[in-house]
Order: sequence, then C-alpha cells, then structure tokens
Amino acid sequence: MDIPTQTLAELKAAAARPSDKRALVGLDGFVDTIVTPVGLRRGQGTDFDPISTIAEFGQRIQRAAGKSANLEFYPQMDKLGGNGPIMANALMAHGVAMTYVGALGSPTVHPVFQDFAARARVISITEAAHTTAVEFDDGKLMLGQMKSLDDVTFATLEGHLGREGLVQLFAEVDLVSLVNWTMIPNMTDVFRQLVKHIFPLLPPAERLFFFDLADPEKRARADLLEVLEVITTFGDFGRVTLGLNLKEAQQVHLALGFYALTESPEDLQQMAADIRHKLELTTVVVHPKESAACALADGTHWVPGPYVTKPKITTGAGDHFNAGFSLGQLLGLSPTACLTTGVTTSGHYVRTAQSPTLADLETFLANWPE
Repeated sequence: MDIPTQTLAELKAAAARPSDKRALVGLDGFVDTIVTPVGLRRGQGTDFDPISTIAEFGQRIQRAAGKSANLEFYPQMDKLGGNGPIMANALMAHGVAMTYVGALGSPTVHPVFQDFAARARVISITEAAHTTAVEFDDGKLMLGQMKSLDDVTFATLEGHLGREGLVQLFAEVDLVSLVNWTMIPNMTDVFRQLVKHIFPLLPPAERLFFFDLADPEKRARADLLEVLEVITTFGDFGRVTLGLNLKEAQQVHLALGFYALTESPEDLQQMAADIRHKLELTTVVVHPKESAACALADGTHWVPGPYVTKPKITTGAGDHFNAGFSLGQLLGLSPTACLTTGVTTSGHYVRTAQSPTLADLETFLANWPE
C-alpha cells in the first residue's frame, strides 16, 4: 500500500475524530501583510514584473550601498499571522476545538482576528505584532515589528487568568502547542514557570506537547541550548514533539554538537534521530519543503511531499505542516501517517491559500499529485 493510501485508510479507521479533541495554542499573534516586491513597473496596480528571487532582491539592496533606493512592495492581502494563530486556524479547519492564548490585540481583539475569535475560545493578553511578508519564488523575508511581544510573560498570563485559571485551561486540552520562541523574549521563562507551578497540578492524562522554535538564528547559542533543556522537562507531563524546518533543524543539530548534514532523506532522518536522542524527547520532526522526516525511540520515518514549484502562498506553510502532523498525533495515527497528514495539510494550503478541512485532506490524499 502506498503512503497516501495508507494514510487515508488510517484516517478513516481512527477511533477518535478531530471534534473529540481540544488544543491550546499560543502565545504569539501577528497581523501579516503579504506583499510582492516590484521589479519593473509599467502601469498601475498589478501591471509590473515582480522581483522573483531573494538573490535578485539582495542585488537591488547591494547596489544601493552608499546611495539610496526606492523599493516598492505591492500588498496582496492582510491576514492573521504568527505561528500560533496560523497553526490554530489550520487545526480548527480540521475540526479540532481550540483555545488560543496570545497577542491578538488589547484592549480588544484586532479586526484581522475577529473571524478566528468567533470560532475559538480566545484569550488575548497584549497587542498583536506586525509582519510584512515579502514572498519570492525561492522563499520569503519576514520583516517584523514585535515590541508588543515583550509583554508575553508568565506574570501577564497569571494576571489575566490567575493560577487556578491556568491550571483549568491546561487541564481541559489534549494538545498544548507553544510556538515562536525566537520572537518572544520571555518564552523560556514562561516555559519554566509552567513546568514549575502549573503542570504539577494537572490531573494525569495522555497529553501532547508540540514546540516550534521559529528560526532561532537571531538568538544566541546559549539561549537556544537553555530553552531546549527546559523543553525536555515537559516530558514529565506528556509526550513532547519538537518540530523543525530544515534550517532550524540544521541550527539545532549544530548547536547540540553534531556535524553539518544535508536534506537527503537519510540525513533528515539522522538529524531528527540525533536531536531526539540528545534531548530525550518523544518525537523530533524535520520538514523541508520537499519532504518530511521524524524520529521516535523505535526508529525514523520519511515521506515525500506534494511539492509545487509555483505556490499560491508560502507564508504559514510550516505552521500548516505542524497542524497536520499534530492532527495525526491526536488521532493516534502511525508516524508515517502523521508525516503525511503534515505534508498534505501544507501542500493543500500552498496551492489554495486556504486551510484544508478533514474532507479536503482526504480528497487530496485520494488524488495525490504527481
């Protein structure tokens, strides 16, 4: 049986349904403006040739050194952003009940999150940050303004919910996904305080934890090693998964003292296995654009992805992978099927700019693209 067919069969046979599960996701929140960089403008509106690669964009900037330059970004859409809201939105599209805690606006939720807030239980603790997402054929540049995320602290959480409220919040969910450590300066302390003061008070349960660091290149190696050590302590209270894209996996792999590896299927599995073993986590998953791999105590797994050369959108693709992978875990699917629900959720999203429903996921699997 091929991988998509196997995954489709596992989805249909799963004892649990997404609506049986509740997730808590946080703690960031961004208003994303998706833009296309203008290369040669001929007329108004979309009558222009875009700058199609990051290399070409870099050359434009280099030529401005010692002079100046006028770079135009043509806005395509404003949308909810941040690793947490995008992942949460994707999980809700699959049917998972959602509690979201994070930076969605203060004193009221920002308009870009209004539809999201109507479908989830939302607890906003500070103003949303802002990102201009510059999209190219070969990647994207995320230009952020995120001062408001300085207010994401354990004291802020406790101030909004109280200690008993925090215990109740975490006690009622099956999945806890805490993402975007890189952009939240106090996130390591939030993790540490949750482990010290909140999780010991939770009733025993089959609880899943999912972490996404979100491009830790701008953080010091010592800070990265510190948060990885704190993440391992969540293992006392549930099964812990660390999700990494290729760049993040390579950074973490090197920070932990290993040697550089490529994105071959064998190297992806080796990176995942090395990181998992070093940190003693339940699962480590690595997802470049073209495939995905994961490692558990009993071995490694790899699947190809439904890669598309001309995506409609790329911002949020990794967060959709995380949602699809977590969906598989919530439903008790095999590691290979979890990887496949991850790449399928992401694959549908980049083709349509829409988060897939469970029915969309099943249709995609049944008609797996060449």
